Amino acid sequence: MGLNIEKIKKGKSVRELLEFGILNIDKPSGPTSFDISDFVRKSLKELGVNKTSHFGTLDPKVTGVLPIALNRACKLTGFFLGEDKEYVGIMRIHEDTEIEKIREVIKKKFMGIIIQKPPVKSRVKREEREREIKSFDLIDRDRKDILFRTEVQGGTYIRKLLDDLGKEMGIGAHMLELRRVRAGIFKEDGAVYPSVNLYDLEKAIKSFKEGKEEELRNIIIPAEIVSEVYSVVKVNKKREDEFLTGKPILKEDVKTRNDFEEGKIISVFSGERFIGMYSIVKDEEIFAKPKFVLQPIK
Repeated sequence: MGLNIEKIKKGKSVRELLEFGILNIDKPSGPTSFDISDFVRKSLKELGVNKTSHFGTLDPKVTGVLPIALNRACKLTGFFLGEDKEYVGIMRIHEDTEIEKIREVIKKKFMGIIIQKPPVKSRVKREEREREIKSFDLIDRDRKDILFRTEVQGGTYIRKLLDDLGKEMGIGAHMLELRRVRAGIFKEDGAVYPSVNLYDLEKAIKSFKEGKEEELRNIIIPAEIVSEVYSVVKVNKKREDEFLTGKPILKEDVKTRNDFEEGKIISVFSGERFIGMYSIVKDEEIFAKPKFVLQPIK
């Protein structure tokens, strides 16, 4: 069951959106993802934003989609991190090779489930893990530089993917440029919420302080958009206050389908009010237990 996110947004003030919202930032080359998150926090501090977090790290030189959660939306970060990512970049091969040969190796060795070990310069433990490559297309070529587009499971290292491809072929390859054009439901050219650069963010904040809220309102995404990633379950409004204190949802409280598998994560709403993120349990009476509840501001 989908929700009308734009209707939810219209019912909120800009201050409410900043308290539980997301910005789809177009990260420039140079700063780290943390730097961008911190810049957003400092830029919005006067408007009540004291905490920010990003949905998935981009290397300093990599540009593109970097969703930034604001205030209480930071609690949703973990629910977005595993989503698929899509990139466009340039790979430089070290020896001249026919592009069709590279495509053949990609098809045989670098599509579907692959085994990848994180690079030396990474913040995660360097152990082999499975990652899925959903598409890996070579679009154009200029001598040893090849333009590519790839869609991968979250947590896949593109730089390592290209390095492994070069080693597999015995010719060597490295990443020259990379841009993330999609992170889960957040897109560079999204129809409703396209990515916004830092200049336009600063401009929107300045306009808001001058009494014109439209620019800032337009670029804030209600965090209820998590409902486009996780199935929506609507519950009985009569027990809304109890749910907001962390009480589990009983089967009798559920107004929509309740045939989910045990352990499945769902987004729970009372009408159009976001209650929280829950995990399905198999119990005679209990339907789901909370993982995060959006308690009212006191």
